[in-house]
Amino acid sequence: MLNSKFTSRYLLLAACGVALGCAPARVAAPPTDTLPANALQPLGRYQLTSTGQLELISSAVHFGFSFEGTECQVFANLPTKQGHSYLQYELDGVYQKRLRVEGSSAAPLTIAAPAAGRHTVWIYKATEASTGPINIEKVTGAKLKALPAPTGPLIEFIGNSITCGAASDPSEVPCGTGEYHDQTNAYQAYGPRVARGLKVNYLLSSVSGIGAYRTWSQAGPTMPQVYEKFDFRVDNPKLWDFTKYKPAVVSIALGTNDLSDGDGKTPRLPFDSASFVNNYALFVRLVKSKYPQARIALLSSPMVNGKNRIKLQNCLTAIKTATDASYPAAKPVAVYFFQPMTPHGCGGHPDVQDHAAMAKELTPFFANLMK
Repeated sequence: MLNSKFTSRYLLLAACGVALGCAPARVAAPPTDTLPANALQPLGRYQLTSTGQLELISSAVHFGFSFEGTECQVFANLPTKQGHSYLQYELDGVYQKRLRVEGSSAAPLTIAAPAAGRHTVWIYKATEASTGPINIEKVTGAKLKALPAPTGPLIEFIGNSITCGAASDPSEVPCGTGEYHDQTNAYQAYGPRVARGLKVNYLLSSVSGIGAYRTWSQAGPTMPQVYEKFDFRVDNPKLWDFTKYKPAVVSIALGTNDLSDGDGKTPRLPFDSASFVNNYALFVRLVKSKYPQARIALLSSPMVNGKNRIKLQNCLTAIKTATDASYPAAKPVAVYFFQPMTPHGCGGHPDVQDHAAMAKELTPFFANLMK
């Protein structure tokens, strides 16, 4: 009888011991949420498509969201099955990297965090409008929340490939290989760097190869011809709604392509300073008609040196003089001439380190304008 009771107690204790020795119950992962594209709040040129996707248009157009856990997924695609483009992102305020978006892939882009917890993500379009739009379908993850578009002072940066950050980042695809946009990094361009340094918002309205009265190798289309177009394409009848934003400062950096010798194939006349000044001055008037209260700033080019550098500076001075005379009650046009630079990017463009130097040079200038 004693042996039987002992055996029963032993078996009971053994069973309890096994139970107590089991691994702790696994904590259930937070349920996966879906943040639809129409819940996102971008800053830049964009539109919602008829299928409910967020179409990112301009360079560095961006949106934010937060999630909980160690990863989330961004479902991005291109309007066609061919080609590729790039997004890039910040995680918890720290820049991470570019993300390649394949036109033929339906797989999501995964953003991984180093540890569990609540995380903030900002997604940026790395490539420019002329490369084509990138569509955002949705974001999936735990406890997702869209972040509101930043408010406060804003600078709009109008320009060419330099302003786009084109040909600046060969870290993944070397210069001379791949496609033109494989080295584009809008986030690291001088404009976004200046804005982040001053803790203000920004828009990029920029097109590679474009000028005030002619392009890099052709007669047009020029920035005055495409600026009002929704996607900077001259043949698109859809216009951009300029009431969406009210920049405090509009920075215009044109002239590099007007002064260019071209591609060596297309016949090209010598630079016509009168045409350049007249077209540029008319474009400034167009910008002022969109943003009557904005301060206008004209920038020279870090890619233009020698005699052409002097020509560009003289032209910008003439444009400033003409504009100030036309708007005597407005604050005068500000002009900034870059220090001579030897660019280190692809095709004679500034690379990301050059853009950092340009931003450092420009920051006091824009800080004064933003007062």
